[in-house]
Amino acid sequence: MADLCDLTLHGLARALKAGDVSSVEATEACLARAEATASLGAYLHLDREGALAAARAADARRAQDGAAGPLDGVPLGLKDIFLAEGLQATCASKILDGFVAPYDGFAVGKLRAAGAVLLGKLNMDEFAMGSSTEHSAYGAARNPWDPERVPGGSSGGSAVAVASGSAFGALGTDTGGSIRQPASLCGIVGMKPTYGRVSRYGVIAFASSLDQVGPMTKDVTDCGLLLGAIAGHDPFDSTSARAEVPDYLDGIEGGVAGMKLGVPKEYFVDGIDPEVRAAIDAALADYQRLGAELVEISLPHTPYAIATYYLICTAEASSNLARYDGVRYGARQGGDGDLKQMYFATRGAGFGGEVKRRIMLGTYVLSAGYYDAYCLKAQKVRTLFRRDFTAAFEKVDAIVTPTSPTAAFRLGECTDDPIHMYLSDIFTVSANLAGLPALSLPCGFTAGGLPIGLQLVGPHWSEPALLRAGRAYEREHEWHTRRPEVTS
Repeated sequence: MADLCDLTLHGLARALKAGDVSSVEATEACLARAEATASLGAYLHLDREGALAAARAADARRAQDGAAGPLDGVPLGLKDIFLAEGLQATCASKILDGFVAPYDGFAVGKLRAAGAVLLGKLNMDEFAMGSSTEHSAYGAARNPWDPERVPGGSSGGSAVAVASGSAFGALGTDTGGSIRQPASLCGIVGMKPTYGRVSRYGVIAFASSLDQVGPMTKDVTDCGLLLGAIAGHDPFDSTSARAEVPDYLDGIEGGVAGMKLGVPKEYFVDGIDPEVRAAIDAALADYQRLGAELVEISLPHTPYAIATYYLICTAEASSNLARYDGVRYGARQGGDGDLKQMYFATRGAGFGGEVKRRIMLGTYVLSAGYYDAYCLKAQKVRTLFRRDFTAAFEKVDAIVTPTSPTAAFRLGECTDDPIHMYLSDIFTVSANLAGLPALSLPCGFTAGGLPIGLQLVGPHWSEPALLRAGRAYEREHEWHTRRPEVTS
């Protein structure tokens, strides 16, 4: 069973189809691995009973007609930001302690329809606000490659579960890099699709114009499989695109010969860890050897990315989190019969420090007298980012960058310095501001054995090309096959 946990998603699908393993066996292996690695803090809630019931149902379907899709019977995890009927949905916050989802969100419903086994809910930064999963109200998650280091965030629990083998894949959300950065730090693959590609219905909102659902997997093929399962139009989400969903595995082995890959000069500056820079430079040389043309490009407004992002996301968070008042759902603190005092008590006790910081920042930039100076100006700069990328994609097919400027940092290293923490997203936030798809995949390890991630960014709806480029690089190396030393 220890070896079973190290299979890829598509590897398990083949084994299930061949009858070499059952869904129950795969699910039991994941549950055992999750319990053996509980100190990593990946899961907030394991639904053992529900997962095994779904696994038995998958085995019965396969025994009856043998015609099952690639996700049928495959155990997957969900970031605790997704609504899944009957399961808790706390968003790693005390203010939603005890809240049980009354319905399935769109992506969760698609997974259930595909026959996936949902193992439980995964740890995250509270309300997805963070880059280290240290801001969870239920305890930090730890990097399986070095438990004294962070796994990244906010989808850190998802990254830990996939990297440590307690799930064959997981769903995360990405507002400013929250899929890609933890994927990079944990040595797995993660994709933020084009905004509107996957419905946000049933996803607890952080910043609605930036949030996007995406897959986190062991390799690029798995990423394409999982993305195909959750993509599609949803009438319950007004931002969901009416765009046809392609077969993301069709042409994935096509290579990069003839592709033009942009190398933005603004992303290769002082501040990148030398080992990260060396790994990215080596990957660029590999792409050139494989037939791609490297083109230097400029994204001139990159220096303003972090400031623009944090103005927009905090403003939207201030609005979205106003609903948590102790009246309609979630935890409530007493107010001795005084409604206003109940609000103060509930929000004061229910929200953590980072969430309070962002609510206050967002409320400030939305307030009368400051909106034009901050929030409106940030929206105008956001338009400039879109123009930068539009101009770049007239010259290139995709852009290659580091995912994170460093490998995983130590627990507690950045918690007292929010600006330092925010800068870990310097290479990822621009794709969110422009609504573009972006893929992170492993491209090496530091001398200390920590994963390094490579990012590919493409124009809208270019997920097939990004997956093809990612797979072309992946075929040349074994980075994605390495697993941290864990036992079950």
